[in-house]
Amino acid sequence: MSVQPQQTDPSVTDRGPVAASRSLTHRVRHLLRSLHPVVWPAGLGVLGLAGATLLHFVDPNEPGNYPTCPWLLTTGTFCPGCGTMRAIALTTHLDITAAISMNPLLFLLLPYIAWAYGRWFVWSVRPPKTPPKLTPGWFLWAMFTVITAHWVLRNLPWFDFLAPGVPLLPGW
Repeated sequence: MSVQPQQTDPSVTDRGPVAASRSLTHRVRHLLRSLHPVVWPAGLGVLGLAGATLLHFVDPNEPGNYPTCPWLLTTGTFCPGCGTMRAIALTTHLDITAAISMNPLLFLLLPYIAWAYGRWFVWSVRPPKTPPKLTPGWFLWAMFTVITAHWVLRNLPWFDFLAPGVPLLPGW
């Protein structure tokens, strides 16, 4: 009397269907780990350039081209990012003063955003030999304060020049 090996379905393991889903998760994690680290900042850069190109050719000022800001739609007030799409579209058309009037905070934070992105890109190509220092707490609190102040002030009548589309200075 010989014992025949039992045939099993390869998608079902001895631990049940949970292990099959873990194997998919494991495969996805393995795929993501096998990518070169520069893929993430390069991909974000390509995505940003594609978005800027879209904003250059499809005007955000025309109704129906893009969805309304959910914060503006529900509360009727401007969020810190309101006007950013129009500012980027105007920047691609090289109308910088009008772009600044759409969202001055974007242009205040632009040097930091460019520096942080550049550092991320360079560190993904050549990782630092020592662990990088953490961002100082005072800087994070300053960023939080500036963004919150911009959010509140642009919705007050005395600071309407911070609202999207209102010129910052007379004659702009």
